[in-house]
Amino acid sequence: MGETTRCGFAALVGAPNAGKSTLLNKMAGAKLSIVSPKAQTTRARVLGILMRGTTQILLVDTPGIFQPRRMLDRAMVAAAWSGAEDADITLLLVDARSGLTDAVNSIIERLATTGRKVWLVLNKTDLVSPERLLPLTQEITKKLTVEHVFMVSARSGSGVEDLLDRLAASLPEGPYLYPEDDLTDLPDRLLAAELVREQIFLQTHEEVPYGTTVETESYKERPDGSVRIDATIYVGRTGHKAILIGERGQKIRQIGERARKQLSGLLERPCHLFLNVKERSGWDEERARLRAIGLDDVP
Repeated sequence: MGETTRCGFAALVGAPNAGKSTLLNKMAGAKLSIVSPKAQTTRARVLGILMRGTTQILLVDTPGIFQPRRMLDRAMVAAAWSGAEDADITLLLVDARSGLTDAVNSIIERLATTGRKVWLVLNKTDLVSPERLLPLTQEITKKLTVEHVFMVSARSGSGVEDLLDRLAASLPEGPYLYPEDDLTDLPDRLLAAELVREQIFLQTHEEVPYGTTVETESYKERPDGSVRIDATIYVGRTGHKAILIGERGQKIRQIGERARKQLSGLLERPCHLFLNVKERSGWDEERARLRAIGLDDVP
């Protein structure tokens, strides 16, 4: 008889900038979700597929939950909650430095009504004095029943192994849902668009990253084993287009070069990336644009 296998979903839920994408990447041991110091970087659900012994852990990174204004915002929040609803275990990630903010409180209130299995993960604990952690844990557990509490640093990896071991032992018995060597269910063309968007976050400032979206227009395998990718960056304002292109096209070249290097590493093949910038006011209210970046229609 073969060994018993386990497989299940664990959703990372929290306020913007709690460190969900950093934790997903640390747990998976690979870059699956884009990370930047700015809040609301993740827009759609990202699935990380991780083998731990005989358990396949399916980690769902969700957008940060916040008060939505635009159609884009509403679609992001809907994606976050549907990720939590579909999971066997919900990992509530709380930034230990920020503590119980209004955003965290509203997430706790909603989770408390679902009756789902919740584990509390306090992140960035390396940046907080230990005596602050117990009172914060007590405050949260007064409002929400949690099965386990973990203290981690997604950045350094402290506490992450313990969390993975407990997940591997706790997910339901069953067959694997994905091939064992898969890392994510994110299509390569969407991954390409996300890596370009990450470089926009890292290399531009103020509202520019939030006013842009990236779509892969074509993704073609070449006979020499390399791939040609053509992507369009849509911006909401004329001024943003000028910033992205930069003087003599320097900024857009830099964005493309860095995204191409990351992509070549992830796809393990040479990539030829061509970027085009187009102005399209109101793209964040267009259903077609939202679907293109992996968000379903808003509720």
